[in-house]
Amino acid sequence: MSPPVRIRLSRLAELLEVELDGDGDCEISGLGTLADAVPGELSFLSNPAYAGQLADTRASAILIEERFRDACPANRLISPRPYVGFARATAIFHAGGAPEAGVHPSAVVHDDAVIGNEASIGPNSVIEAGASIGEGTVIGPGCIIGANCRLGPACRLQRAVVLYPGVQLGGNVRIDANSVIGADGFGYAFDGEKSVKIHHGGSVRIGDDVDIGAGTTIDAGVMGDTRIGKGVKIDNQVQIGHNCVIGEHTVICGCTAIAGSVVIGRNCIMGGASGAVGHITIADRVEVSAMSLVSRSITEPGRYSSGTGHMKTSRWKRVITRFQELDEMANRLQGLEKLIGKD
Repeated sequence: MSPPVRIRLSRLAELLEVELDGDGDCEISGLGTLADAVPGELSFLSNPAYAGQLADTRASAILIEERFRDACPANRLISPRPYVGFARATAIFHAGGAPEAGVHPSAVVHDDAVIGNEASIGPNSVIEAGASIGEGTVIGPGCIIGANCRLGPACRLQRAVVLYPGVQLGGNVRIDANSVIGADGFGYAFDGEKSVKIHHGGSVRIGDDVDIGAGTTIDAGVMGDTRIGKGVKIDNQVQIGHNCVIGEHTVICGCTAIAGSVVIGRNCIMGGASGAVGHITIADRVEVSAMSLVSRSITEPGRYSSGTGHMKTSRWKRVITRFQELDEMANRLQGLEKLIGKD
């Protein structure tokens, strides 16, 4: 366990690149919410809905926008984007230290594998032939790194991550527990009687600074690779199908399912439990609302939604009955319009 962090507020302001308004000698040792913070902790205000909690907070310092300066009773760290400042602060107080460099005695490392300087291979992990582990990369307990995988520097794989043969990771890639990268996708050809498996000959390429949540699967390409761009952030339990291309700095929220050969642009957001059917393209800077299904290509930036809002079941049953009658109603309306037009 890493020793606790204690840092003077003046130094913290420098690291976060924000303006200090208050006592620079105040020591900060942790983070807390406005409601629950105790003396010695840093909090933040990014949502104006919580501004009423400022008066009673016990935090020693608060990351805050200029417009709330006078309402803040504690030491102030003035930032145009307090939530970004908070995100950077978490790296200081909560990141945790790296395990000791070296190969654990219970790990199995093939003689043809290359382990970089200061890399750490955890208990019961397996590194297969031809794999290359970058400098400072940490492989947690029970991971399997397949043959000829390439991992860049400063990657962090948590427990029981599986990389199938040939997967490539850039630098500073973080993959949480039980994720599987590079397995065969869900591809079959129907011969009239049964489904015949399509074996996938490609792999997965992941760029620098990508985060992948727990229990996520990214399938190998059938021919060619599935590609995840630089800075992409993927939540827990996400499914990304074979030969998808995810553009740089796109965010994919939890339980999203993306079918094969989907191309998603840069700086997009796929909301939680959203989905995309196969072989479509989504433009740059598109935001898809939670639980929406993208069923055809999106060519313009903007926010897109599908489905219906929740309502009581008794009402929903009546509404869905009307949905089933829409086609007939539309045909009747067209008939009436033709009659009116003849008059």
